[in-house]
Amino acid sequence: MSKRVLGSVLALLTVVVLLCTSCASKKNLVYLQSDSVELNTLYELNAPKLQSGDILAISVTADDVRATIPFNQVSPYQGSAGAIQATNPFIPTYAIDVNGEIDFPKVGKIRLAGRTRTQAMDLLRQEVSKYIVDPGISMVVRNFRVTVLGEVARPGTFTIENDRLTILEALGLAGDMTIYGERKNVLLIREQDGKKEEFRLDLTKRESLNSPAYYLTQNDVVYVEPNGARIQTSKYTQTTSVFVSVIGLIITVISVATR
Repeated sequence: MSKRVLGSVLALLTVVVLLCTSCASKKNLVYLQSDSVELNTLYELNAPKLQSGDILAISVTADDVRATIPFNQVSPYQGSAGAIQATNPFIPTYAIDVNGEIDFPKVGKIRLAGRTRTQAMDLLRQEVSKYIVDPGISMVVRNFRVTVLGEVARPGTFTIENDRLTILEALGLAGDMTIYGERKNVLLIREQDGKKEEFRLDLTKRESLNSPAYYLTQNDVVYVEPNGARIQTSKYTQTTSVFVSVIGLIITVISVATR
């Protein structure tokens, strides 16, 4: 086999391999590309609502610390008598029951499900005000968690003590999408009042910032689908490897035989 023919075969082989490998363009990878969309998402309108099963760490403060003792019931194992904070692991927690209520000291049953955390604190403050002067209420959702699956660096379930979480921050917790993640069709699954909703977000467009799914609620699931490059790669990788090996062997045999 002449060098010219051998070179042509190798060039053809290279073209075949390149065709079997998809490449992604910039517009498929860059988040929130510039456009004329007006951003109007307000967290206050999309703040997550408390729901049955939420575990709340609640503390009460006041000028007269002794007056808050019946409400706080601080664990005797607490290491110090410092300021009471809802993030303190020794602060009592309250689970919202199936009726959407918690049983709070002295106040009794109070319905918090369906309210934002801020609204729930305001309601508790009103109730506690019947017993002490000008109380302060701190509240943290201890089991606020979201799950991120699919084409991300570190898929998993993440628990945070902050109910203000965006889908971009959730992806950041998961190490961001891989280059094979489909940024134009991210799926978010949300359950509210026993019903599941699905949202689709195109994170390459700024209009996704206006989606009601931009701010996450507890137990949301984010799924990043594989893009075309990943699908084609999984389809052709093994076949291409075998093909290249066989062609390489054939070329070697022919080259040796025709010397």
